[in-house]
Formats: sequence, structure tokens, C-alpha cells
Amino acid sequence: MSKVDDAVQCFCGGAACSQAIAATYGPDFGISYDQAMRLASGFAGGMRLGETCGAVTGAFMVLGLRFAGENARTRDGRDAVYAALGQFVTRFEQRNRVVICRELLGCDISTPDGAQKATREGLFRTICPNLVRDAAEILEEML
Repeated sequence: MSKVDDAVQCFCGGAACSQAIAATYGPDFGISYDQAMRLASGFAGGMRLGETCGAVTGAFMVLGLRFAGENARTRDGRDAVYAALGQFVTRFEQRNRVVICRELLGCDISTPDGAQKATREGLFRTICPNLVRDAAEILEEML
């Protein structure tokens, strides 16, 4: 099974979108599966605010692990990460138009009505696995 399939299976098995990406790829960069699951746990659903998709933020974490320089405390140490994030966003938007969770789902899951709509319409089962797949496929190309 490919890492892309692993990430989708992780998500479909109950992990959040951000966790599925971070936990699938984190171990390749010295972060354990469990550490990645904890680290990424608050980023699903656009950080629970309907903002940047959790699959995207999970990918950002992985890209930071891969591209941050030895001195990530300085701007120079983060330049390669920033470039990679820009490339990732461009590719994700080419596939999905936006990176904003509420726009991807067509409802704002940070509100009770939006969360109920997403659950009632099965959006987490129909839309989100594809977003996790897209994020993982883009990571595969970039890593």
C-alpha cells in the first residue's frame, strides 16, 4: 500500500485530516506516529474555525520537517519552507480551487448548524478523503 493510501486509510479509520497526513509522513522525519497524532490533533476542520483545511496544515507540518534549515529560528532557515508551502498551496488550489475548509465543504463546521450539515450530508466521508488524498499525492511529488 502506498503512503497516499495509508493517509486516506488513517483518515477513514477515525483520524482527523491533519493527523492522517502528519502521522503518515512524520515518522520519515523523526517524529513518531503518536507524536504526530498529538501534534496535529488541533488542526482538523480548519483549526476548528473553518479556516485552512487540516489536510493542508498537516502537509505544512511535514514540509516544515523536510525543508526547514538547521537554523529554523531565522528567516533564512525558513525560506525553503516558505517556498515549499507556496508550491503546495498552488498545487492544492489547482485541484480544489481553495484551501479554506468551509469553502471546500460548502459549510462552516465551526458553527453548530454547519457541523450538523456536514455530518447529516456525510461530507466528512465524501469530500474529506479526497482532500487527504490530494494533500498526500502533492507531498509525494514534493518530498
